[in-house]
Amino acid sequence: MTHPRTSPATPDADTESHPPTEGHAPTDTHSPTEGHPPAENPPPTERQADSEAGPADAKRHDTGAEPQADPEDDKPLALTPPTELRAHLAARLHSAARAWLHRALDEAAANPGTHGPISVWELRIAEAGRRCGPDHADAARVLILHAARADTDALSRVYFQGTGAERRAVLHALPHLVPGPQALPLVEDALRTNDTRLLAAAVGPYAARHLDSHQWRHAVLKCLFTGVHVETVADLDRRAHRDTELARMLGDYAAERTAAGRPVPEDLYRVLTLTDPTATPPASAAQRGGRGTDGKES
Repeated sequence: MTHPRTSPATPDADTESHPPTEGHAPTDTHSPTEGHPPAENPPPTERQADSEAGPADAKRHDTGAEPQADPEDDKPLALTPPTELRAHLAARLHSAARAWLHRALDEAAANPGTHGPISVWELRIAEAGRRCGPDHADAARVLILHAARADTDALSRVYFQGTGAERRAVLHALPHLVPGPQALPLVEDALRTNDTRLLAAAVGPYAARHLDSHQWRHAVLKCLFTGVHVETVADLDRRAHRDTELARMLGDYAAERTAAGRPVPEDLYRVLTLTDPTATPPASAAQRGGRGTDGKES
């Protein structure tokens, strides 16, 4: 993230020009907080790190990425309480990255909100990909946003001025920070893109709670159209149950693809089954009580 910005960054760009991990030679061309000399080779973008850096590279550069995967890493960030997320992440980071995250969270807690043209915690969000590694950067950014108690204005600034990775983190953080629908414009913006990682973050629990029925149905169709697995759609069983309008839209979409000689996504049939008015309501609807009709049209 480059500051100040005059226009939104491209979805996948993640240029981070900040201090290197402790104990290594500096690689930054410029740092707002530490006076290191310029480096000959700038750090790779997050897209490069995601696609090129393997476990050996992560260990060599001490970015904090663990060489072995953990099944619990698949738990959605938006559904993981910050205290649990911090413990989970700290157990997977190498010492230098863990120390950096601890300092970043302390800074964010001590300097919440906005201070000057840019807050120190926003700089740390920009550094997270290089400091913690691409596998853990989203979680680190969510924790920093939470520690900074970022409000809707701050979240909007980070989202619209940020990279694709930073936008994902904002979307993951929404359920932890925004109780009402004020941040829906961020979700709506993400749903207009074809960035599948951004779309997957956008259809989390915040969208399930606050998108109206029309928007939510189109979000489901967007996932089917772009290949985002419907498993990523939060609260899908509850919101799709007995939704006859969604069933009609799915049927029309399937007919269009069949007529064009194109395959119908398997996920479509799964969602269509959920709309069956004769099916047994999902248990979560009864457990939620009155919340079981959120977003439904009367």
